[in-house]
Amino acid sequence: MMRKYLLTIIAVMYAGWMTAQENRPQGLEDVNKVTDLTLDSLDKVRQARVKPGSSRKDNHPVLFLIGNSTMRNGTLGNGNNGQWGWGYYAEDFFDKNKITVENQALGGTSSRTFYRLLWPDIRKALRPGDWVIISIGHNDNGPYDTGRARASIPGIDKDTVLHVNVQEIHKNDTTYRAEDVYSYGGYLRRFINETRAAGAFPVLMSLTPRNAWENGKVVRKIHSEWCRQVAEEEQVPYIDLNDLSATKLEGFGPEKMNYYFFGDKIHTSKFGAMMNARSAAEGIAACNHPWIGFLKSCLVGVDLPVADVQREEGKPVVFFTGDSTVKNNDKDKDGMWGWGAVAEEVFDTRKVTLANCAMAGRSCRTFLNEGRWDKVYNSIRPGDYVLIQFGHNDVGAIDSLKERADITGTADTCHVYKLKSNGKYEVVYSFGWYLRKMINDVKEKGGTPILLSLTPRNIWRDGHIERRNDSYGKWYREVVEQTGVAFVDVHNITADKYDRQGEKKTAAFFNHDHTHSSLKGAKANAQSVAKGLRMIGSPLAKYLK
Repeated sequence: MMRKYLLTIIAVMYAGWMTAQENRPQGLEDVNKVTDLTLDSLDKVRQARVKPGSSRKDNHPVLFLIGNSTMRNGTLGNGNNGQWGWGYYAEDFFDKNKITVENQALGGTSSRTFYRLLWPDIRKALRPGDWVIISIGHNDNGPYDTGRARASIPGIDKDTVLHVNVQEIHKNDTTYRAEDVYSYGGYLRRFINETRAAGAFPVLMSLTPRNAWENGKVVRKIHSEWCRQVAEEEQVPYIDLNDLSATKLEGFGPEKMNYYFFGDKIHTSKFGAMMNARSAAEGIAACNHPWIGFLKSCLVGVDLPVADVQREEGKPVVFFTGDSTVKNNDKDKDGMWGWGAVAEEVFDTRKVTLANCAMAGRSCRTFLNEGRWDKVYNSIRPGDYVLIQFGHNDVGAIDSLKERADITGTADTCHVYKLKSNGKYEVVYSFGWYLRKMINDVKEKGGTPILLSLTPRNIWRDGHIERRNDSYGKWYREVVEQTGVAFVDVHNITADKYDRQGEKKTAAFFNHDHTHSSLKGAKANAQSVAKGLRMIGSPLAKYLK
């Protein structure tokens, strides 16, 4: 009888447990499909990251960044895997004399695991007047009590609490740890309330977008809406970073969007991290919350960098990009000159505005890395023209010496290099990749890109000037075939001229060495550009004298 009674009790308890399991909220699906193991190295993390609050200068406030791998990627957060979080570049948009920025984010964390493992040290470091940006949630998915056990309960409910025994597997045994799990909104409220309790100011920011499309739009995760609802409820500033960056990516299109990510569909490349950092700063600048004024006053560099060009109504702009063969000292009549400095001799400046944005010593790679291309890109308007001419400096050492060379060829390839000059990491692409990026960027803005082959060098063999048609000439033509870009073969047009006049006369067209042009040589190259534009029937030819 007793045995039957006990079995009945066990059956009832089991049924109740099964019912509880069925009614238990389910964790969100891991749509990222990425395993981030950074959280497994907490000891290493604490050594690698700046101690919370240690960047404080005098009595100035600190801006703490709370997030996951999209804000700080890897244990070191230095891009050694080709992925960067936007927190790496966030400090570029803040005046260091007013506020310091600490990227306290960590890859692999959810709102739940960050709150439990990392937030306590940050909370202790908070001082009145500090700021905390909370942008976390990519990892709030999966199981509650097994595996990575980092899921929060979906939604923003205040009262739902899940009591779990988290399974922790060690080398020799398995243990269980009791934990109360709250909703996503519940953890956001805890960050907010504890920040306020310290006299600091919380800011909620939605997640970065993923490289995921649906019906022609970048997918927005539901966390953005949850984050907005909590911000409204708690009356704190809300920045929709997800929408700000996703809108930009939609303007770029799926193909260009790919190089804003690296390795997978969620973690950003340098391009993506810089874009998200700018979006965050732009969002703060546009925020109208009544008490965000001080943080807005700390912003710097939010306006897009643009080229120095004076536009005139009805006149398109012709942008020149390139190296010292396009722009040099351009002052001493007996010195070195780039052909862009004498371009007004072939272009009718009554009909078109010339903007020589080239810079001596630059390759495709360094022209882009230094932000020079961004200035051109941000300045292009429909109807403008952009002449792209690189090659002289795209050879040599990639990670040492001048650190400006690209990977040779036109393949869609890249590699992570550690630079010897500063120990920093950089993803370097092929020569053709950089050219394609520039060409597509111009098209995107409604401009007309024109690719120019590099000017010839004063090197002679068997009575003929050197031709580089088996290297750069070949790569230019491959890019032309890949993109359909208009192409002016300055290299061979000028080389033909030099062959006809011979080595002795050609010497006067160079200055200092076999690459840099004299004033006479610069004028010859400018004439070659004009001749080439006419040869290919370019619309730009109508603006020639």
